[in-house]
Amino acid sequence: MRIQNKTALLATPLIMLIALGIWYLSKPATAKLAAPTAIPVRVVNVAEKDVSRFVSGIGSVLSLHSVVVRPQIDGVLTKLLVKEGQRVKAGDLLATIDDRTIRANLDQARARLGESQAQLQVALVNLKRYKLLSIDDGVSKQTYDQQQALVNQLKATAQGNQASIDAAQVQLSYTQIRSPVTGRVGIRTVDEGNFLRMTDTQGLFTVTQIDPIAVEFSLPQQMLPTLQGLINDPEHAQVLAYIGSDTDSETGNLLGEGHLTLIDNQINSNTGTIRAKAEFNNPGQKLWPGLLVTVKIQTGVDKGALVVPPTVVQRGLDQHFVYRVKGDKVEIVQVQMVYQGSGQDIIKGVEPGDVLVSDGQSRLKPGSTVQVLTEPPQVVQSEPKP
Repeated sequence: MRIQNKTALLATPLIMLIALGIWYLSKPATAKLAAPTAIPVRVVNVAEKDVSRFVSGIGSVLSLHSVVVRPQIDGVLTKLLVKEGQRVKAGDLLATIDDRTIRANLDQARARLGESQAQLQVALVNLKRYKLLSIDDGVSKQTYDQQQALVNQLKATAQGNQASIDAAQVQLSYTQIRSPVTGRVGIRTVDEGNFLRMTDTQGLFTVTQIDPIAVEFSLPQQMLPTLQGLINDPEHAQVLAYIGSDTDSETGNLLGEGHLTLIDNQINSNTGTIRAKAEFNNPGQKLWPGLLVTVKIQTGVDKGALVVPPTVVQRGLDQHFVYRVKGDKVEIVQVQMVYQGSGQDIIKGVEPGDVLVSDGQSRLKPGSTVQVLTEPPQVVQSEPKP
């Protein structure tokens, strides 16, 4: 009995050792920690080049001269010598008004002038005779003075008649309506045979100058010192006019190139903006009065600027930063935003040639392992619905 107990005591540890060995051999192998996965990103190199600075605003195209052609006398419109949309020059005859009454008045004024001149000639001869007779007291002093007064009266009458002739000639010139400016004829409002009055506010039509033409626009009041410097520049600041909001030099619809000519004499206190005007040569007539355009003004040039695409720079809580690639990892670099333009930003805090992440920043943190992608991203097109 004692031998059996000893045997049982010896067998129990042995059985435990055998069970422990079987469990150790049969337990699943511990999975090894996976290596960190590289994050795919796209990168660009910091470029160093000269960059022109621009400021943009919304403007309206205005004609430098736009005239509503109205009659200066009452009368019947006898002839229209231009067509709608026709280009005319300053001084070109546009229309005529019935002039028969004015010509008759002119002839009467000339006749009265001739009559008064004949009477004046006779009075001058008598005055000369009376003067000689007055020396020997052949006529009284009173008679001589009366003759002198008659001469003066006839001279005044002749001057009045000449003034009537001049006035009639002016009225006659009003029967020929000529263009005051070089431009384009608008839509007419009357036809031949209509009776025109000076009080008609509508006029016959308008003549609007198209080339050159102006664009008026507004900018924030903070731009006033810059505009003052540009307008005093003898080379004149370049102003570009685009239709729509796309002002990219390659893809935008450029309508014309002009120069800054005027800054308004006061700032609008309600909007905090100041108006300015630029003048454009418009031989192709792409700029049209009333058209809304986007203007870009070149305000300066940054020499040797560090340029990156807008997608590179990230906005932090306090300042801007970029992800710079070092080997297969990235680091955060604080940068200063110098200028934001269309399609490119100027920054400080990096070196020319630095490799910066331009796409894929959302998954990055300092020290992340990255894989640089070289091929362009695939564009997934949705299948058309049946």
